[in-house]
Amino acid sequence: MTFIPLFVVLPLLGAFIISFVGKYKKCFSDIFTNIITLTLAFLSFYSIFLLNTKSSLYIYKVGGWAPPFGISLVLDGLSVFMLVTVNILAFLITLFCINYMEKFTSKFRFYTLFLLMLAGMNGIIITADIFNLFVFLEIASVASYALVAYGIESEELEASFKYMMMGSLASLFILLSIAFLYSYASTLNMADLAQVLKEKGVNKVVTFAFVLFLVGFGLKAAIVPFHAWLPDAHPSAPAPISAALSGVLIKVLGIYSLIRISTIIGINKLFSNTLMFLGGLSIIVGVLLAIGQMDLKRLLAYHSISQVGYIILGLGIGTPLGVSGGLFHLFNHSIFKSLLFLNSGAIEYTIGTRNLDQMGGLREKMPITSATCLIASMSISGIPPFNGFFSKLLIVLACIKSGYIGYGIVAVIGSILTLSSFMKVQRYAFFGSLSKKSQEAKEVPSFMKLAMLILAIICSVGGLLIFKDIGNYFIKPAQEIIVK
Repeated sequence: MTFIPLFVVLPLLGAFIISFVGKYKKCFSDIFTNIITLTLAFLSFYSIFLLNTKSSLYIYKVGGWAPPFGISLVLDGLSVFMLVTVNILAFLITLFCINYMEKFTSKFRFYTLFLLMLAGMNGIIITADIFNLFVFLEIASVASYALVAYGIESEELEASFKYMMMGSLASLFILLSIAFLYSYASTLNMADLAQVLKEKGVNKVVTFAFVLFLVGFGLKAAIVPFHAWLPDAHPSAPAPISAALSGVLIKVLGIYSLIRISTIIGINKLFSNTLMFLGGLSIIVGVLLAIGQMDLKRLLAYHSISQVGYIILGLGIGTPLGVSGGLFHLFNHSIFKSLLFLNSGAIEYTIGTRNLDQMGGLREKMPITSATCLIASMSISGIPPFNGFFSKLLIVLACIKSGYIGYGIVAVIGSILTLSSFMKVQRYAFFGSLSKKSQEAKEVPSFMKLAMLILAIICSVGGLLIFKDIGNYFIKPAQEIIVK
């Protein structure tokens, strides 16, 4: 199991090397970063193979110290599911960056920060220690603050400052929660902590700590009403970082971390009802705020809030069907929302605006971007046969089967409103007559097109994961960790 630490070591080592060598060799940072992210993606798929053929749990003991005294790294169904999601997206984003980041100075600094953020995310996923989860969370968070401000314009700096303030507040809540749990259980190892809580029971201290966790991770996941930072941070960042923030960062720092903590403390009826309420609220509030936006990236940012609501709703139902639907939608949202942000980046790259009023007729000038954006728009709207339809279907069926008809109706209404929002995007950006800015538009360079095409293909065939023969290797092992 010596390969498990590579999920953290490789991006950390890559960030260190690029920070020194990248400034002297222009293409080195492009090649080296993509080699690292491609290697991590292969390791993630190898982890699926290991988990389904040999053992359902792998533990790496750092320094040979056995838990709970030593630091441990763990591969189980849920961590492998998240590793695959994160590292596929990381590779495709860095592939897109080869051409896109040419318009920025000091590209090597961008890759250094991106790899630090990736190391933090992978560390959160594989750590078996609650305090190290916080340490990796801070590594990813600090790197993301800098990446949001990477364009160093006033808009980027203001958004990064707001994001940093809200993120720091969330981190404070999480650290206080860890302190309360440690004062009660005298251990930081997650498995040991779960055993202690099972033996001693959950008292008011643990309940209060869990409320703080919910607020802290809710802020990281941008769940309504903790979403205020996201509509500024996502549009301001470079398009690849917007894709990473919306595609995987809020999932890892917020949703995944909350799931891990909830499996330790235990999921009760009150917690499930709270998650369902917040999920339903996020679905409606996010999509209503998105409909009136004319800034394409801001529109996509509000839809991130809405789509996270579907994930939270599915997980809150707590049944095997609901959790499977929530996890499936987490993966699907990572794919189609990353594609949509890359599409917005491709448009801004070629015509220099993200305002829908100034676009029009781009289907003629940018056929690949137009086609992939249409596929992603259909996916996020839940139109068959694209991947978003199947995960939303599972969530709606789980609501109906569990007797939560109202939440099922909310999910359907959210999907209809999402479709109307993206019909507007298609109408203003790609159809109609060519606008003044669109006259000189042309299709983006090859690496940007390749990244978008691969994501579009996954959107088109991702629905196959709903079938048992495939889903049993990817989604079911993750679902079984949550629903025991």
